[in-house]
Amino acid sequence: MTATAPIPLPIRIVLADDQPLVRSGLRVLINDTAGIEVAGEAGTGAEAVELAASLAPDVVMMDIRMPGMDGIEATRRITAAGARPHVLVLTTFDDDEYVYAALRAGASGFLVKDMALEEIIGAIRVVAAGDALIAPSVTRRLIGEFASRPEPAPPVRELAAITEREREVLGLVGRGLSNQEIAARLHITVATTKSHVARLFTKLDARDRVQLVIIAYETGLAAPPRG
Repeated sequence: MTATAPIPLPIRIVLADDQPLVRSGLRVLINDTAGIEVAGEAGTGAEAVELAASLAPDVVMMDIRMPGMDGIEATRRITAAGARPHVLVLTTFDDDEYVYAALRAGASGFLVKDMALEEIIGAIRVVAAGDALIAPSVTRRLIGEFASRPEPAPPVRELAAITEREREVLGLVGRGLSNQEIAARLHITVATTKSHVARLFTKLDARDRVQLVIIAYETGLAAPPRG
């Protein structure tokens, strides 16, 4: 008797945005995609926290600016509750001053609202799988925040445990390079790059790639752009 392969469960999404038209548009796009479904919708940060707890979705797509509890505080509360759901933040260029705060709150990824459908769907799948994603345009703005924001210096992390090659990889992760791009830059295989990144997660107690970006800048391994 031939074993039947299990049917993969759909990725369940909660949409959190105070604009009904935005939620409606995203709902239509997502529900028309095989393997992804909208489990619930929230118009405020408080509602997003409640739905994350009651529905246990895989991903919460979180707007930053919402009445009452904003998306940053909602993200902090959701991620403090456990590994899932992952939070994928929806941002616009006007929201860039909040990007760093949302990263520190535990967001696993950032989407720019005018991204193409294929990119949005791809980002959902990446974050649902436990990886992290930052849109290149958001990465550039994030780097600028490290260069210009007058915040207290963060505590210096202990990097003595990582090798020189791992330091190189961490610096390139901080600049937003993918595993394929890092492999090409360092003349190593993609598999070797993935191994280095995996060891960095363990040694630096980092939840995902977004946290590695933060660590790279906090420790000076990735320098902000000049000019």
